Amino acid sequence: MKNQEQIIIQTLKKGDESGLRQMFDLYYTPMCVFALKYIDSFDQAEDLVQDIFIGFWENKRIDNLNSSLKSYLFTSVRNNAINRIRKEKRFHLEELDDEFDLFEDDVVDLEELEEKKQSIYKEIEKLPTQSRKVFELIIFGNCKYDEVAVELNVSRNTVKTHFSRALKQLRSSLDVIILILIAS
Repeated sequence: MKNQEQIIIQTLKKGDESGLRQMFDLYYTPMCVFALKYIDSFDQAEDLVQDIFIGFWENKRIDNLNSSLKSYLFTSVRNNAINRIRKEKRFHLEELDDEFDLFEDDVVDLEELEEKKQSIYKEIEKLPTQSRKVFELIIFGNCKYDEVAVELNVSRNTVKTHFSRALKQLRSSLDVIILILIAS
């Protein structure tokens, strides 16, 4: 992972837009899932993450990067989500800081991660059939909404609804899902 991140950073520092695409492909879905720890709507989470990528590129933030790219991006998600929540004044924010600790360190106990993976797979199996199929195609199959809609012969909005329901049901396990996405 670190090697891939270093390649992306070097590509971005050259001003090569392909680095942005590589960064997007690697971190977009995990960042959206992480944003759901703070925001209830997957659409809002996607908007927030897309804004971060746009701001990162347009403001040439790679030039001032002092930490790992992953840490920077996930910190940006957390900060932007908290700012959005503050503007909406919908939630109490005191307990949110503890939720971020998992992403500040690059050190992950692989044995513990494997145990958590097995646990999350069991939780995924408990999802309603259609929601499980949608979740697995998007998260593990890296499919887009439209691709899932075609494969399952349903509308794009139906896919989004099933995915949102699955994420809400798995909300307590979002940290593990993000680690699985990043570690794979």
